[in-house]
Amino acid sequence: MNPYELIRRPVISEKTTIQKEMANQISFEVDKKANRVEILMAVETLFKVKVESVNTLHVKGKVKRRGRIVGKRKDWKKAVVKLAPGERIDFFEGI
Repeated sequence: MNPYELIRRPVISEKTTIQKEMANQISFEVDKKANRVEILMAVETLFKVKVESVNTLHVKGKVKRRGRIVGKRKDWKKAVVKLAPGERIDFFEGI
């Protein structure tokens, strides 16, 4: 599978920013069918870093309402990638 199709986007939130600073972990939204080995290889090839471990989890979509109309966000898969000591990925370098 193509690494660009495998990793959809980085998950940027307050919690993931703290994880990045404290534990050198970065979270990504990944393809639902991807496994840990594929995610590890994709991150190493795309960002040229050494990955120590990969944890995955399925995130259930939230139920949202707009008046009487009830909808649901899509379910997605999240990967928490722990980088080797000394490695780092910067998403907002120029800011």
